[in-house]
Amino acid sequence: MVDLSTSYLGLDLKNPLVASASPLSQKVETVRKLEEAGISAVVMYSLFEEQIIYDSLRLDRDLSQGTESFAEALTFFPDLAAQGDLNQYSIGPDDYVENLHNLKQAVDIPIIGSLNGMTNGGWIEYAQKIETAGADALELNIYNLSTNPEVSCLEIEKEYLDLVRAIRDSINIPIAVKLSPFFTNLPNFARNLVEAGANGLVLFNRFYQPDLDLEELEVVPRLVLSSSQELRLPLRWIAILYGRIAADLALTTGIHTTEDVLKATMAGASASMTASSILKYGIEHVVEILEGLEFWMEEHEYESINQMKGSMSQQAVAEPAAFERANYIKVLSSFDLRFAP
Repeated sequence: MVDLSTSYLGLDLKNPLVASASPLSQKVETVRKLEEAGISAVVMYSLFEEQIIYDSLRLDRDLSQGTESFAEALTFFPDLAAQGDLNQYSIGPDDYVENLHNLKQAVDIPIIGSLNGMTNGGWIEYAQKIETAGADALELNIYNLSTNPEVSCLEIEKEYLDLVRAIRDSINIPIAVKLSPFFTNLPNFARNLVEAGANGLVLFNRFYQPDLDLEELEVVPRLVLSSSQELRLPLRWIAILYGRIAADLALTTGIHTTEDVLKATMAGASASMTASSILKYGIEHVVEILEGLEFWMEEHEYESINQMKGSMSQQAVAEPAAFERANYIKVLSSFDLRFAP
């Protein structure tokens, strides 16, 4: 029998398939079912910076009822409890910590906390609370959409690095940083994050893009689940970074099939994270992926995940330039115009 076990952030995992941050982790019974299906670890749904700030402002409002202070700030954040489709994220910071504690008591697989935001704010306090509640690691989902032309890329990167350092100094559990692909020199920034204290990198954060309602003339949210076609971007960068930075790599966005997990592992990922595939096909899909993984490895005479890991990274393949510009012309020339409309 093949050995599917792997290690991520210093955690021993029974296989590389991890449930990424999503509403799937809100209920203990759902996480139990994920564990029974074979998921090796669960990243909790994110605690958003806005929730921490909103909770603090609401407390201040209650304590200063009748005063004129914070007239605008008290209503700056939306009423999270009345957001309809966003209701799954209306759980307050303290409830989040309690839910994490309950999950740790209910299952044996690692539970990874998740903080989503950009500034120090209440992150340090809640990073410490998440650690105290029993989290095995913490994922920092740093999301900063810079729209100010006066802010340089160096300033943005410095904010990331300062935040990682501050949280690294405040907790002892492993830290993973979930990144977007939008950096000028990703390998350099990745190395700097590791030097700042990150134990792992998660590639990539999948931003939800707003849409325009032409009838109501409003900007509206549109939630679209990922597909395997989105695997290629993180796959490329996992392959490039593997062996070049002293941190574990996790691939998220596009993990839907056994083949996706195989590609992620061969590129160099220690963990393959998925949520969309489970939301789309159900928890039993986890069983299908893992059974397919074991079957494929037996058929191709692989004894373990570790034997396979990084075998198709940039450093391992016969044509390393295929991950860079050299492959650009080949891709364009491969299109057969005979099939064009």
